[in-house]
Amino acid sequence: MALTRRATLTGIAAALSLPWVRPSYAAVGSVNIYSWAEYIGETTLADFEAETGITPIYDTYSSYEDGEAKLLAGSTGYDVVDVAGRSMPMLVKAGVFDTLDRSLLPLWSNLDPDLLKILDAWDSGLAHCAPYMWGSVGFAFNVDLVKARLPDADLTNLDTIFKPENAAKLADCGLSLHDSPRDLIPILLKYLGLDPDTTDVSQYDKAAALVAPMREYVRAFDNENYLNGLPNGEVCAVMAWSGDYAVAKARAESAGLSLNLAYAVPKTGAPLWFDVMAVPVDAPNKANAHAFLNYLMKPEVIAKCTNFIGYANANKAANGFVDPAVLADPAIYPDAETQSRLWAPKALNEEQERALTRIFQDIKSG
Repeated sequence: MALTRRATLTGIAAALSLPWVRPSYAAVGSVNIYSWAEYIGETTLADFEAETGITPIYDTYSSYEDGEAKLLAGSTGYDVVDVAGRSMPMLVKAGVFDTLDRSLLPLWSNLDPDLLKILDAWDSGLAHCAPYMWGSVGFAFNVDLVKARLPDADLTNLDTIFKPENAAKLADCGLSLHDSPRDLIPILLKYLGLDPDTTDVSQYDKAAALVAPMREYVRAFDNENYLNGLPNGEVCAVMAWSGDYAVAKARAESAGLSLNLAYAVPKTGAPLWFDVMAVPVDAPNKANAHAFLNYLMKPEVIAKCTNFIGYANANKAANGFVDPAVLADPAIYPDAETQSRLWAPKALNEEQERALTRIFQDIKSG
């Protein structure tokens, strides 16, 4: 999940994200990548070019929804795109992606077979995608700021966030939720004891009703800025992807700040997420796309990505190259107890997508 896949921040971004230049699509020796900002190793792009001679051009989006809309519009010129695993059924049905040529991916055997089984539910046989990173949705906290206002707070209990009387006490130190209906609504349904994968879209209204009384205390719906805000003390309780808290903690430490930060998966449950890499059907440089995917399957390469961005990779052979502190952190590589609280969301149908978007806009508008 570096600033993480979702954090469009300054500084390192300039080094990782090259300017977007549309005329270069057809250039021989290039590969056009579409992903989250700073969702790759610090030197991965430069190292790939040095090893292969292929020039990577890295373009970014700030939400899954924005990225998918661009892909569905077609003719993007991208060669490799990073998308949510759970979106694969919809994108494959729409004819967005080409079938991967496994003969060009000899390092596929390095991937974790247990994780591949989960992804198989979203892309049968993983015909169109390769796993990249994975993790959970939860909440990151500045523990000291939260405990100063809620001394008995259980960080794994969503009452801490969604009970209006608690949210009111956190308002002054900063409370934010994801700007993503696919994350927020299912986690609220699970909290309410409902099926988070329900196809009865009328159930989404119950999630909206839960947020309504505490909406005024939410400072932002944000996928991008809380990784600066958390170490800077501007927010104290944020909905986050699993690797984010580790990144925020590292940023605080690098700035000489001693902050007590923590990440928690709600005791009522939270969704797993997977990000996958795929090749658009109209990609101009498909051979180079496969070369890039195969390069990311090198254990030492993907381990550097994990060490830098703070998210778990799907490459089992990479564990020996991952920083032991990262590998031992249950917020990044969840332990058995944490895994017991996670579920793999089912793909959404078109009715669900429309209903989620509508309800989420109602939630945000208050």
